[in-house]
Amino acid sequence: MVSTTNAPTTALRVQARPAGFFVDVASVAQRAIRQIPREPEAVIPALIVPIFFYVLNIGALSKITHQAAGFSFKSFELPVAVVFAVTGVSRASALVTDIQNGYFDRLVITPVRRLPLLLGLMTADLTLVMALAIPVVVVGLALGVRFHAGVLGIILFVVLSGIWGLVFTGLPYAIALKTGNPGAVNASFILFFPITFLSTTFVPKPYLQGWLGTVANYNPMTYILQGLRSLIVGGGGIPGPLQSWNPAYLGQAVLAIAAFGAISLSLALLALRGRVRRS
Repeated sequence: MVSTTNAPTTALRVQARPAGFFVDVASVAQRAIRQIPREPEAVIPALIVPIFFYVLNIGALSKITHQAAGFSFKSFELPVAVVFAVTGVSRASALVTDIQNGYFDRLVITPVRRLPLLLGLMTADLTLVMALAIPVVVVGLALGVRFHAGVLGIILFVVLSGIWGLVFTGLPYAIALKTGNPGAVNASFILFFPITFLSTTFVPKPYLQGWLGTVANYNPMTYILQGLRSLIVGGGGIPGPLQSWNPAYLGQAVLAIAAFGAISLSLALLALRGRVRRS
């Protein structure tokens, strides 16, 4: 009789190894960018609405401003149209979907670093908002807006607009990570209105009076619009021509974006930390 013994078996445990930080960011960003064409309802209105109101406003109000020498209302309003296009556009709603269906929790238990979970989405947002800014600028050029800062000025105009759109996304991401509620994320766009309209949206800063003028002095949007307008002929916020590449106006715009971004992105990072702890 032959007896056999079972040889001990050794279980092979496969453990995923962490990839590099930038690989994690790129992976999250690529997934987010691939999802953008599948949600045209979130992109098309962000392009059509600002162009519509831009054309409507300059058609209705341009004649009022013709008496001011060197002042072009269509140039003055182009930065507003671009800001409308790039503000509030983010993957925050998609992030809420990932939280609700458990995909975010599954990501958390993988070796992927936590910060790229947010930075990857923001990279996709930056790509999208700069892509949205370009058609609005093209419409402005077609209507006769001229950039006295040249081609480099147009590039800087688009880049500054895109970075502003990026730092604003910190607010909807903070709400998405904190609440996981799609309704709360959609309501975050309300924050855009006081920031935008309590500034030099329709009227140059010297003509704002009373409490509105006081609020505009502390509103970062006032300085962002002023910096963008300084790159355009007759659109710097006051009647008359402006110096090309005005360092004061551009510096104030960069500082305003940085200050707002420090607040919004800090809120988003704190919310990310809290969400990871709960996951």
